[in-house]
Amino acid sequence: MISTLVAQLRTAWWRLLGMKVGHETWLPKIYVTWPHQVSLGARCQLEPGIYFKFDGIYEPGPSLLIGDNVFIGAGCEFNFRRKIVIGAHSLIASGCRFIDHDHGSAQREVPMSMQPHAVDAPIVLEEDVWLGANVIVLKGTRIARGAIIAAGAVVTSDVATFEIWGGVPARKIGERPGAA
Repeated sequence: MISTLVAQLRTAWWRLLGMKVGHETWLPKIYVTWPHQVSLGARCQLEPGIYFKFDGIYEPGPSLLIGDNVFIGAGCEFNFRRKIVIGAHSLIASGCRFIDHDHGSAQREVPMSMQPHAVDAPIVLEEDVWLGANVIVLKGTRIARGAIIAAGAVVTSDVATFEIWGGVPARKIGERPGAA
């Protein structure tokens, strides 16, 4: 009862700061750098310790769009400069990372910490995607509807509908049963 009240108060606080939070989505302790850049759908379930880090050039409207009925496990990180879209009914296990940009390294005479971000490109997870624990999804990737990514995989390229991928870098290892 008390924990529900605390979650409701925390959700109201994030809404006041500009985060869009859908109906029946209650927020645990999370970290958000720019609340107005985050939009959470209805009936999402988030576990504690999630980090939403917007590190980009401001454009109107949210840059992180999470659909309805999405589960996000503890300790996930969304590090975005451009855009990350998570489709409805997706499952994201604990420790997953989403990074939609690279750091510059082209100039040898300039320390990498002083170079600008080189490339950024959106990340899209379509509806009903399941990511196992500690998956890393990198810039410019699209994971199609119904796909499964095995724990510990690093996704660097597009994943087709109902495919199962795993490994570093991730590659196709199968298809979901019943998929045509």
